[in-house]
Amino acid sequence: MSRTGNAVRSPVLRVSGAGRTEHGERALSAARGTADSVTVLRTGPTGISEYDPLVLATDAGRTAFFPAPEPSRVRDLVAAMEEGELPTDGAEAVVEHDAEAATLPVPTDGPLAVGNRRVLGPCGWVDPLDPTAYQFYSLDRDAGAIADAGLVGRGRGDAAADDQVAESWRRARETDGDPVVVVNANDADDRQRADRTLLAGSPMSVLDGVAAVAEYIGTTDAVIHLAETDTELQAHLQEAIDAAADELPVVPGVVTGPDEYRAGEPTAALEAIEGADRIEPRLQPPTPAEYGLYGRPTVIHTPRTFAQIRLALSDSEGTDRDAESTTRLLTVTGDVTAPATIEAGSDAHLSAVRNAVELEGSFKMACVGGVFGGLTRTLDVTPTAAGLTAAGLGTEGVVELLNDERCAVATAGERARFASEANSGRCVPGREGTVQLTELLRAVYRGSFDRGKIRELGRVMTQSSNCRLGADAPRPVLTAIDEFESSFEAHADGRCPSGTCSDKL
Repeated sequence: MSRTGNAVRSPVLRVSGAGRTEHGERALSAARGTADSVTVLRTGPTGISEYDPLVLATDAGRTAFFPAPEPSRVRDLVAAMEEGELPTDGAEAVVEHDAEAATLPVPTDGPLAVGNRRVLGPCGWVDPLDPTAYQFYSLDRDAGAIADAGLVGRGRGDAAADDQVAESWRRARETDGDPVVVVNANDADDRQRADRTLLAGSPMSVLDGVAAVAEYIGTTDAVIHLAETDTELQAHLQEAIDAAADELPVVPGVVTGPDEYRAGEPTAALEAIEGADRIEPRLQPPTPAEYGLYGRPTVIHTPRTFAQIRLALSDSEGTDRDAESTTRLLTVTGDVTAPATIEAGSDAHLSAVRNAVELEGSFKMACVGGVFGGLTRTLDVTPTAAGLTAAGLGTEGVVELLNDERCAVATAGERARFASEANSGRCVPGREGTVQLTELLRAVYRGSFDRGKIRELGRVMTQSSNCRLGADAPRPVLTAIDEFESSFEAHADGRCPSGTCSDKL
């Protein structure tokens, strides 16, 4: 039977995202130093950075929200709760909910009300290191029940990105050899924060998904790949793994790799785990499911994908799911006061993400899909893999909101230059194509805008590159031309319409 999480008894004061800032640690210390009969919990981040640290005062099915309070205010909150009162004066919101709620109760407005919180539900509400706060569905649910449900991989670090995960599971299960499961959480692009939010705020959900897949493919061997520089997350995750060791049949190990963009690609991550001197993507086929870590059949997903697997397991009607009936985690960043990670359903529109953040200046454009996402003037598109791809945008799960001080030509050029520096050099389209793309954009500043040559180069790179970096690198440039062709023409005439750049390359 699956375990039902133990509810924390009221009154309880939660401090969310405390470990991220000195302010948060002071708030937590103030609460713990004052509390006697009030339970004080350190919870993980909610995903809304603007609110860190978020203090939640809960009693008898009511919760008051206090974003970023000073330590003196926290002490006052605890004192009121010690006297049997739920403090509400000055609260950002007060929410009534089930007294046994296992997920964060959501206010009716504000950043936390944007989208839904099916996967993010435990984040900010439960102790991420307490396995008794979770219900583990892998203990009594067969992952085979969702193998035909159409769930797709999420994120560039997933070997099944935008493809159905079931195919890689079956291939790993049927290929000779001892299979292994890899959680690829090494992403040097700070734009994407969803995986880190999950591992910090709800690691048990990821571990539950790992256990389900491992059981399905017939292994007890799993590893989690993190950046070697992220020592805080390494320690946090190891604590979570140790705490869940007696609850789950699979206990992953933690391994680290270089904090480089190229190391986040799935097969490059396998090279990093194996300790290769040169970190580069492998030629495919064979796929990781056929020849992966140390030559073993390997299933490699991001934490976002494993959390979605756990969500599918929690639904008794999981076999009725399809690829677009699940949610997608999106990090909203760019020219905003503070980034936010939200969860959007397949029937939503990206335009809703603007309600989760405060934009600095007037909106000009967005880059959707990470560093090599697509530039667009409109966010009237669904956040599904199919919807994003049809719109020429990326599916990495990042929406950068850029204000009117940004230059589309410079933005595209900076990303082309990054591609020329960050690629592994293994294939000609990635190694030479990114350099040629950068040179063609430099030529715009020198008076030559050859749109035909740029488009043809982009087509060749997209169709012939060995890895996603080379294939996706042209996207910011091509979509910038589609949306802002007149700006390219103006630059070729020696004028930046935004008045913000000269030769940025």
